Parts: sequence; structure tokens; C-alpha cells
Amino acid sequence: MNKEELLKYWLHEEEIAHIHGWDFSHIRGKYEEGNDLSWDYREIIKKYLSPDMKLLDIDTGGGEFLLSLQHPNHNLAATESYPPNVELCKDVLLPLGIDFKEADGCDDRYPFADQSFDMVINRHGEFNAKEIWRILKPGGLFITQQVGAENDRELVELLLREVPPLPFPRQYLEIIQREFEDIGFTTIEAQEAYGPICFYDVGALVWFAKVIPWEFPDFNVWDCAEKLYRAQEILESKGVIQGRTHRFLLCVRK
Repeated sequence: MNKEELLKYWLHEEEIAHIHGWDFSHIRGKYEEGNDLSWDYREIIKKYLSPDMKLLDIDTGGGEFLLSLQHPNHNLAATESYPPNVELCKDVLLPLGIDFKEADGCDDRYPFADQSFDMVINRHGEFNAKEIWRILKPGGLFITQQVGAENDRELVELLLREVPPLPFPRQYLEIIQREFEDIGFTTIEAQEAYGPICFYDVGALVWFAKVIPWEFPDFNVWDCAEKLYRAQEILESKGVIQGRTHRFLLCVRK
């Protein structure tokens, strides 16, 4: 494609960029990430989870991951605050008998009684460590996989004319682990990793940047066009545009 055709394609990807639940299927085959983590979040949860346990998923998105665990629905609960996902959860989770409540992971008080759960999980969402302590039963587990502070920074630098500060500067395993241990939790498992994220299409990168505005603030195709043309040159030269992900896993017991 020539420059005019590329710009038209990128503007189209920008226009249609939206997220339903936490679904990146629109760019499937055009990018890849997270395939080299040394842990499997689902398997770690299932290692500790038994059918009789009460499980809460904080910031569940559209409930996709929670349902994939195939845990008994009457022992499941979930929270979410992003309005489109809240409506999705009401349509999908409530009819299944799952205790869904609209709430934010960083709320000062969760809408659940003291010592309600055997396990609380959270993947890539916000949380309140003191509230997790309150709603967990003695011996209960909190298991989280988090996006780290330095996630996608090379891509941010590639696309944006001015590089913003880290959006979540406390997102390092050492800091979060200390926060939980200071409350009284005992660490069971803790791992941190940096790995590649690869794009094979600049349009997919445009879509990706638009649906993650906290990492790519104020990104738009018109203002960043010259940066996008540079990204296209890298793609044509190297066959891939590569950045770096930052993830960590923490499992703690009350």
C-alpha cells in the first residue's frame, strides 16, 4: 500500500477500535504476546482451587476468564466497574446464578461481608489489599497476575510524539508484595517477567493503542502519522515491530 492507502487503513482501524469484555480477537494473527511466561495463571489458580471453595474475581472484564475455570456457578462471585462490561456481566453472569456486583477494584469497601471467600483472584485489574484481607476467610488465598509499570514502553515511545510518565509507577512485584505482607499476608508464590510483544501489522498496533488509552494517552492517527510511517518502515525492514511486556504473579495467604 502507498502512504495514502496506509493512512486510510489506519484511520479505519482507529474508528472501529473498541473492546468487548477483554477480547483482542480483532487483531488475532496480527500480533502475539504473553506466550513465554514462566507461569500459567489459570493452572496456578486451579492448583489451589477445589469445588467447594467460594471464589471472587475482581475486575472480571466480561467474565470470560472466570467462566473458563469451570468452577461451580453457585460458588462464584465477580465485580466489574467499566460500564460496557458491567452490562455484559449482567447479561451473561447473573442468569447463570453467579453473584455479580458492580464495583471497582480500588473501592474503599467491597460489597461483600467479612470472611466471605476462600479465594480472591484478579487478573490485570485494580485491587484494595485491605479489603481483600477483610473478605477472605482465614487461610484464604489471593492470586493475581498484574501488568507491570514498564509494560509496552518501547511501543509508547515508538508511537507518541511526547512520551508520558509511567501510568502506574507502583506496579512492580517487590512493591505490591511488600504491601500485602505488611498487612499480614504470607507469600506463597511470586514471579516477575519481561517478554516480547510482536506486531505484524501497523493497523493492529493502531487498534491496540486506541483500546489501551492509559498506556497511549492522546494517541490518534492524524497526530501520530509520521510515527506510524516510521513504524511501517520498521515492519517492512524487519518483518516485525517488537516491544516488551512486563508482568508479575503474586499468590498470598491470609
